[in-house]
Amino acid sequence: MTFRARILGAAAGGGLPQWNCGCKNCGLARLGTIPSQTQSSLAVTADNAFWAILNASPDIRHQLSQSQSLHPTGLRQLPLRSVLVTNGDIDHVAGLLTLREMQPFTLFATAGIHQVLAENPIFDALNSAVVSRETIALNQPFELAPGLTATLFPVPGKVPLYLEAGDVQTDLIGDQTVGVHLQTEDSSAFYIPGCALLNDDLRSRLDGADLLFFDGTLWQDDEMVQAGLGQKTGQRMGHMSMSGPEGSIAAFEDMRIGKKVFVHMNNTNPVLRPDSVEKAQAEAAGWIIGQDGMEIT
Repeated sequence: MTFRARILGAAAGGGLPQWNCGCKNCGLARLGTIPSQTQSSLAVTADNAFWAILNASPDIRHQLSQSQSLHPTGLRQLPLRSVLVTNGDIDHVAGLLTLREMQPFTLFATAGIHQVLAENPIFDALNSAVVSRETIALNQPFELAPGLTATLFPVPGKVPLYLEAGDVQTDLIGDQTVGVHLQTEDSSAFYIPGCALLNDDLRSRLDGADLLFFDGTLWQDDEMVQAGLGQKTGQRMGHMSMSGPEGSIAAFEDMRIGKKVFVHMNNTNPVLRPDSVEKAQAEAAGWIIGQDGMEIT
């Protein structure tokens, strides 16, 4: 079995260009000067025949059309076996509504994330008689696709924006934000598209991994403030930044990881410009900047 991953979408919520944004990156993407990116999603397989999708992006229809390995093989036959969501954020669950066409697959999530979906009746459009819901406990391995075992584990994060009320804790530990450990007979990979901080538990889990897809939302914590696009910092949104002494580049510097790939990048992030100084700095530190359609085997 050979682990294979395809980045369906490398951008954070809103994509690149974001529909209502006139920042530098969005302007360049509209002109075709830099590549556009769709919203956060990853497809994985262990046998090149059956696939699982991690997070159902609002852009999933386009993403699937661009991924030949996931195209129908018959009238209603698909290589898709399951979808797993790592939190209840709109950019990770809205695509489930696109997958409502009476197509069988298994929807995996924690009890907390399933509850968020169950409390919104619009997700009943995903017929439970066709799409089975499987509740996954933390730290319990399960088969995600043939030959591919997954284990969910808690990641510091927060509730989705639409569920925020009162004082918001951005580094909650529970089943509302999870990472995914993906294993075949001879490989170990991790998918963590949202993470508020690298704590000791995460550090011990990730050290020695063959491959890591990690939260790359912002280059610097006050990036959106500096761009004049909002007042929230990355920390307030529940995301580590790439740069700085508390950033992910510094945090992972002494860890043994085969390949490190940034995903879930905000439209403002300068690493999305191929010729930027920031992209060069991230790559010099051993990181790959994820792009739509990028495959890693």
